[in-house]
Amino acid sequence: MNGRPHGTKPALALWMLVAIADVALFTAAAGVLVMFLILAVVGGAVLAARMFARRNAAATDVVARRRA
Repeated sequence: MNGRPHGTKPALALWMLVAIADVALFTAAAGVLVMFLILAVVGGAVLAARMFARRNAAATDVVARRRA
């Protein structure tokens, strides 16, 4: 079973182009203002998740030091 290897760089580049085309089509269909609102909500969610993860990681480090 000598098939084509998965995860090659050209395949990844092709899927990135497909994703960019999808975003362009969605923007054209929904409108630029709606797209900016969606990006703002998604960006805020990512920032909140990163801050929450960083806060939890710092809290576990402090607890680990106290136990040791």
